[in-house]
Amino acid sequence: MRRHGYSGALATGTLAAGGTLGILIPPSVILVIYAIYTEQSIGNLFIAAIVPGFLAVVGYMAVIWIYARIWPAEAPAAGRFVLVRRLRDSRDMWPTAIIFAVVVGGIYGGWFSPTEASAIGAFCVGLLAVILGGMRWQGFCEAILRTGLNTAFIFLILLGAELFSAALALSRVPSELSAQVAALDAPPLLVIAFILAIYLVLGCVLESLAMVLLTLPVFIPVVLSLDLGMSDPQAMIWFGILVLISVEVGMISPPFGLNLFVINNMARDVPMGQTYKGVMGFCVSDAARLVLLVAAPGLCLWLTGVQ
Repeated sequence: MRRHGYSGALATGTLAAGGTLGILIPPSVILVIYAIYTEQSIGNLFIAAIVPGFLAVVGYMAVIWIYARIWPAEAPAAGRFVLVRRLRDSRDMWPTAIIFAVVVGGIYGGWFSPTEASAIGAFCVGLLAVILGGMRWQGFCEAILRTGLNTAFIFLILLGAELFSAALALSRVPSELSAQVAALDAPPLLVIAFILAIYLVLGCVLESLAMVLLTLPVFIPVVLSLDLGMSDPQAMIWFGILVLISVEVGMISPPFGLNLFVINNMARDVPMGQTYKGVMGFCVSDAARLVLLVAAPGLCLWLTGVQ
């Protein structure tokens, strides 16, 4: 982007915001963990994330379009690509497209479960790594070692979350908190908005997976105690999508969003103030999407068919 003349603000802001999409768009690791913890269908959560994910992409495209119209010098137009060049430059993407189609299409088509899809996806990636990437025995051993380390890291987080959840259950904090919220007689959507605001703040300073796991034991009983006009499975799916979007926004919200520091560390020649400027439009887009999904839960639920 810098080579083509894009400003530091737009380049870093776009990358910081785009980096949050992986949290929500299937297949998302955090969605899998959330589904396991709340005992919901992984497939239903993946399906519920389709429309919000699509809205995120459209919103980000709109922000870039508006940015380019307001400050055209910071987003100079590139030369048009003829169809032949587009096809030639896109040919290296076909392995990724095929794997995505097999894994996601297989889940939604009912050919295999999400757990089986992960194994199939890993096998396909490994096969392509050998055929196209030149991976040999040394690379295979390194991949296995890194997988083991990452898996151990995730299970340590899960173990800590389970211990924390057990401690909360013994202290009866979640049930007492639910009773206090019910006694307030506050509108359910106001309570949801307050919880999401907490996630927005925590998303600025905590790692997303650890944060979600540490807060679910407190917030899930509160959400289930609210009269939201939907069944418990619907509420859990809807709330899970809202939580992930809130975490997304927190990760790019100035002044403490983690993604902002990561991207700015990679682009050391771009002042942090410019990164803040570039990301503000994306924060507004995410906030508008969050409000829309709170007001219209059907956008998350209508594809799932959950009753």
